[in-house]
Amino acid sequence: MAYISPALNVMIAAARKAGRPLIRDLGELENLQVSMKGPSDFVTNADKRTERILIEELSRARPGYGFLGEEGGAVEGPDKTHRFIIDPIDGTLNFLHGVPHFAISIALEREGQLVSAVVYNPATDDLFVAEKGHGAYLNDKRLKIAARKNLNEAVLATGVPFRGHGDAARFMAELDAVMTNVAGIRRFGAASLDLAFVAAGRFDAFWERDLAPWDIAAGLLLVREAQGVVSDLSGGANMLDTGHILAANDPLHPQLLKILRAAK
Repeated sequence: MAYISPALNVMIAAARKAGRPLIRDLGELENLQVSMKGPSDFVTNADKRTERILIEELSRARPGYGFLGEEGGAVEGPDKTHRFIIDPIDGTLNFLHGVPHFAISIALEREGQLVSAVVYNPATDDLFVAEKGHGAYLNDKRLKIAARKNLNEAVLATGVPFRGHGDAARFMAELDAVMTNVAGIRRFGAASLDLAFVAAGRFDAFWERDLAPWDIAAGLLLVREAQGVVSDLSGGANMLDTGHILAANDPLHPQLLKILRAAK
């Protein structure tokens, strides 16, 4: 990798440290799947422990920075210009079932702009990182978004609304509209990794509604730095506020946006 800022180096170290216990947890989860008690409490504790490790490590290296996290919510620090946005386990349901597709997601915001990102899957040791203006990388390999121009050749990723959450009818309308135009659609269950896979050219695009900032902040920067296009589902730039996101390359983005906006 050509450039790693001191802040990104801190974020990588924190993600790797927090990820080591999760690797051990995966083995334990295999046993808990067949127990009467089940793994839910175990996973809740793992989630909280991971966020605690991340905050401890990041705060030690960058005292005064604020935090926005899934477990702890918003914590304002003395330094009002910097904030870490963290998801300790993105893909918790996968993790709950012992599926090795989940990630620790960390983004650094400086004066309201995303400047550094880490998406780390401890189970595979895949480390996706990005620096604003310096590109996106997977394990030191430079990433570039896929170059496909035709929707009928494209494979997309999306997320299905959880039971009782989101607009299921609207999602089904969007799914039906997109399915008739593309080669395939995948649902892997971790938005940060879906976005990282778009940056790596594994998926051609990703869309979803009603996501939290910690679900998408790091992945958003990865796509941008891999020369992709990211917007909300009205074509604007308010992804972190609305929770609605579409990520693709330059030719596919307007085609998909038109389809999604027309879906009723």
